[in-house]
This record gives sequence, structure tokens and C-alpha cells, in this order.
Amino acid sequence: MKSNYLQTPIDYLKGVGPNRADLLRKELGIHTYQDLINLFPNRYIDRTQYYKIKGLQPNTAEIQVIGKITKFTEVAQKRGKRLVATFVDDTGAMELVWFRGQKWIRENLKLNTKYVAFGKTNAFGGKYSMPHPDLEPLEKHEKNMRSAMQPVYPSTEKLSNKGVSNRMISKMMQQIFIDTNGRFVETLSQNILSELKLISKSEALFNIHFPKSQELLSKAQFRLKFEELFYIQLQLIIKNLIHKSKIKGFPFDKVGTYFNTFFKEHLPFDLTGAQKRVLKEIRADLGSNAQMNRLLQGDVGSGKTIVAFMSTLMALDNGFQACLMAPTEILSVQHYNGLLELSKDLNISIEILTGSTKTSKRKIIHEKLESGELQLLIGTHALLEDKVKFKNLGLAIIDEQHRFGVAQRSKLWHKNTSPPHVLVMTATPIPRTLAMSVYGDLDISIIDELPPGRKSIKTVHRYDKNRLNVFRFIRDEIKLGSKSTWSTL
Repeated sequence: MKSNYLQTPIDYLKGVGPNRADLLRKELGIHTYQDLINLFPNRYIDRTQYYKIKGLQPNTAEIQVIGKITKFTEVAQKRGKRLVATFVDDTGAMELVWFRGQKWIRENLKLNTKYVAFGKTNAFGGKYSMPHPDLEPLEKHEKNMRSAMQPVYPSTEKLSNKGVSNRMISKMMQQIFIDTNGRFVETLSQNILSELKLISKSEALFNIHFPKSQELLSKAQFRLKFEELFYIQLQLIIKNLIHKSKIKGFPFDKVGTYFNTFFKEHLPFDLTGAQKRVLKEIRADLGSNAQMNRLLQGDVGSGKTIVAFMSTLMALDNGFQACLMAPTEILSVQHYNGLLELSKDLNISIEILTGSTKTSKRKIIHEKLESGELQLLIGTHALLEDKVKFKNLGLAIIDEQHRFGVAQRSKLWHKNTSPPHVLVMTATPIPRTLAMSVYGDLDISIIDELPPGRKSIKTVHRYDKNRLNVFRFIRDEIKLGSKSTWSTL
């Protein structure tokens, strides 16, 4: 296969032509052979199962019936005509309906010849109909059957109306495999293929479009999904490296009075090994010349807040301000009260800014923030307001960052002439491999150890149908003296 074969415009594929090519471009974004081969089926159907007309049910998914066309009838309607074919088997009759292409259909479909009609059925007035069916002579259908699993490709109403059927798309795929002898350039190294026992790119593409069995289809899907995520992750890693090399950060050169005093005299409990490890990672980031972008993940009660606070003390020790943004006012107040308690012996200026903060109070906060008198500001989306101006923001902490949009986070980062260091926190339990895919542009720290005496957190998922059971569980726990919070995303 020529190296540039797959970059050939779709117009030149046998059986396509300029009109269909234009449709494929507009409706499915298919411009080249490469785009077509990457149009994967969204599901598969069993084409070895046939239905009898007598046993049909209204509004079924795609089914297929073997029968004969006994007559054609043209029916007048407001706009043009529709062509109706009477289709019969040994149990009854149904109608096949076309709203366009009637001339070609009448010239090419033969009466009293066995066909396989495939499509969705409708029921009206006790009669069944199948609009724009996929029709194939029975003999040809049996000859072309590669396997029981037949692919169903993404489509649009316009494509169907213009005659670009699922069978036609499948034929286009077959043509590409004929032209290439089913050989495609491998895009993963042999080491990766061997280590993970992945099938080749050529095998994967063949079995995604023409699966011989469920096992081979599963292997093809796994290989192609792995490759997609692999390259997404690789791209994010490269982006992260470029980010670190290009975007300079404020180096926090020292661990000073605030941090040392708190650590030696006021730390309310011993840090866990995980907390110490994470603080060491954050310290290394803050001491470098690159902007920190780090995700801190840990269960509720794992001690993320104390780590965030001690990171804030590093910023203050180096003459910078810090802020903490949370998605709700309740959570902001919780953080504010907690950090006030932790900092009560350190003489730190802390304020909270939310949607309910009074105008007079806002003005005071804005002035103190801009002058540098205010060292730590906690709040909600209110921190993003244009009037909120820092003198020297060095560290931005974002809690439950998935609740904020990219534009919102970016606006917070631009609260200084140079981007501040960024620490984002989440209690959502995400496996490391998935976290690397979702947050590939961030370095990841995980607090995987609970402080002594803390119970492990059990995370469960319940469907909406079990909502009342969840309410009952919460009610019973409250009666037993437990506490509960309820939030909606």
C-alpha cells in the first residue's frame, strides 16, 4: 500500500463519485479514505435471524424478512408520489415504501423474486410497513454473509434519503480493504503490542468492520480504544512538558517563619506518610522556575485541607498572596472556618468572598486585596469578578475543580501578570490511570493514607430509581446521630 493512499479524497473511491462524496463530507465529516476507515460501527446486528410477517411487532428495531414483491403501486401525496411494494411471505403481507428513487427501484427490483428486506417496521391500521428498506436478493445475501455480526454505521436522515445506505457504506469499506489487501501501517511499537498482547492495526481494523466473532470484535475494540487513549495521554504529557518549559512560575525560594512556626508549634496532629510525601512534591514544584499545575486527590477526611494550608504558608513566606476557590458557598464557609482555626496563632489576614457578601464588605476586601494587606482570600465564583484584583497572587487553590469550567479556571490564573502556581483538589476517587487520561496536563499527587482514627470512605453508586431508598438511608443515619450533606451537580 502506498504511504499516502489513505489520504486520497473520498471522491476517488470506487462507487462513490462527487455527489455522494459531497454528502459524506457534509454529513459525516468524511473527506479521505482515512476518515472512512476510521468511521467505526456504533453497534452490530444479527443478520442470520429472520422474522415472519405474521409475527411482527409495532415499532421494532431493525429486522429482516424473506419474501417476494408481488406488485408495485404509486400513491399520490401532497408532494410528489410514494412507491409502495407489496411484500409477502408464507404468513402474510406487508408494504415496502419509498419516497424517492422510485424509477430506479422499479427498473431494478424484480417481481416474484426472493429478497431479504432489512429495516425498521411501522404499524398503522393493522398493516405493517418498512420505509426505505435495505433490499438484497436472497441468493446474493447468503453468499455475502461474512458473519452473524453485521456492522451498523453512523448515519443521518439526509444520507438515508439520498440512498447512502448502511450496506453502501459497508461496500465502501470492503473496497478499501480490497485496494490495500487489508494491510495498514502499524501505529504502535512491537514492544507495546507484545507486552499488552494487542492485535495488529490491520487485524483490529478488519475485525472492527467485519468481525467473525464476538471475541475478535472485543480484541479489535480494545486495541483501538487503547491506541486512542494512549495517544491522548502522550499528547497531554508533551503539552505538560512544553508548558513547564515555556511558562515560568514564581520560585518560592524558602520555607520561612509561617511554615516553620506552624509545623513546629501549632500542627494539631502528626502528618501521615502520604501527606509528607505530597508536601515534598508540592515543595519541589514551588521551588522550581516552572508554574506548578498539580492535582491533589484524596478521600474526604484524608487531610487535603492541611496540605493546601501548608502550601499556602509557603506562598506567604515568600511574599505572595493565595486564594482558595470552592464551588459552593457552604463549602467556602467550611474552608474559611477551618483555615481561620488553623491560622489563629499565626497573625494571617484571611477573608471570605461569596455571592452573599455585602457591598460594603466587598469594597473593603477589594481594597485590602489590591494593597497586599489581605494575604489569603477564600470564596466561590465571586473570586472571578473583574473587581477582584490581587497585588501579588502566587498560589491559586481550586477545590473540586471539575465543577469549574476551563474558562473560569483560566480567568483565575490571569489574576496576576504571570500565572500563579495552581493546586487543584478533588475527593472524587479516580484510578491513577484514568486520572492521567482525564488530567494529563496536571501532575498528580494522591493521599492514599488516612490519619489515625479516621474510618475509610466507602463510595457507592445508586441509580435514580433507588432515590427514595437513599433518602431513607440518610434519614436513618441522621436519627442515629450521624451528619449528612446533599449536593447536586
